[in-house]
Amino acid sequence: MKKLKHICIVIGSRANYSSIKSLLNEIKKDKFLKLQIVVGFSALLDNYGNICEVIQRDGFKVDSMIYAHLEGDYSTMMAKTTGLGIIELSTAFERLKPDIVFTIGDRFETLATAISATYMNIPLAHTMGGEISGNLDESVRHAVTKLAHLHFPASKESYNRIIKLGEVPESICLSGCPRIDLVKKILDSKKFEINKKEINSGVGDDIDLKKDFLLVLFHPVTSENQEVTKQMDIILECISEFSLQSIVLWPNADFGTNKVAKSIRKFREKGGKNGMRFFKNFKFEEYIKILKRTRCLVGNSSSGIRDCGFIGTPVVNVGSRQNSREQGENVLNVEFEKSKIVKAISFQLKKDKYKRNNIYGNGDAAIKIVNFLKNVKNISIQKKLMY
Repeated sequence: MKKLKHICIVIGSRANYSSIKSLLNEIKKDKFLKLQIVVGFSALLDNYGNICEVIQRDGFKVDSMIYAHLEGDYSTMMAKTTGLGIIELSTAFERLKPDIVFTIGDRFETLATAISATYMNIPLAHTMGGEISGNLDESVRHAVTKLAHLHFPASKESYNRIIKLGEVPESICLSGCPRIDLVKKILDSKKFEINKKEINSGVGDDIDLKKDFLLVLFHPVTSENQEVTKQMDIILECISEFSLQSIVLWPNADFGTNKVAKSIRKFREKGGKNGMRFFKNFKFEEYIKILKRTRCLVGNSSSGIRDCGFIGTPVVNVGSRQNSREQGENVLNVEFEKSKIVKAISFQLKKDKYKRNNIYGNGDAAIKIVNFLKNVKNISIQKKLMY
């Protein structure tokens, strides 16, 4: 009888879960693979929606929880959190004894996972490597590529960059992004009615779903920390120029998050604008429905590049965080200048929906990844700079 391969997936944030959920489902139902799930970092924090509870409600068993996230708006937070993550993850891996560790994306928890697996001689798989963006995450992303043994890039250009970084084609599966699998499934269901309980869960003015609205999602750029408060202030000022309702989402757990939060609180205390509501988190299914319904996403989230590109939603991408990432015609890139942002939003509001782009996959990434994992053999732990 063929031995089960134990695949341990580390989920460290709300974005991690939505980016890998389709793969969890495929591994769970495969008879040759055994799913192990480790949840930690901001995924355990109420401030960011406590994604661990969502994972369990979705029917997945959490094999280990890693309490390693330090909160605070200081430059050492991410470095210290990475260090704590290495300590706790190595303990979890020692107990679970996975055959392959799977890490997602490009954040500090991604790096902690990669370092732990590397020093424990456990083969490492990595999704979304080879991408370029425009912030500190890019350095982490490429470092993890050089530590990883198996690569699952989301786009053809990313595949080519991984080759240029010295990795062999046999270790790379051009899978697409597993997140797009979920987006496609939701769009194919044709069920776009937004749950009223979800939309009422935030704070601020009520949102009338029969009317148009803007969506705002802005994350701090860690290398621009001194400018974060001003940047968020500008975005909120720009949104106030329009009569549309606005949904504002809480940022990721990064250095500078508290400054974004402070800007939002200050805006609300001063009266802000009418028709604005603020949310910590949405269930992914509801979030995609909101992306489908919104007239325009304003901010700097990769969701505007990936999800909105597949859906066809207009996006105004502000600043440097995503400005180098592969993107479709639905995205307008602008600097942090009020007149330019307002002009870009006005332009996008004249649009309806853009044509779908498939830069980041067709919705079958999880199946491709599972087939690759089942068939891969004789993974060499010793990496080389070039092959």
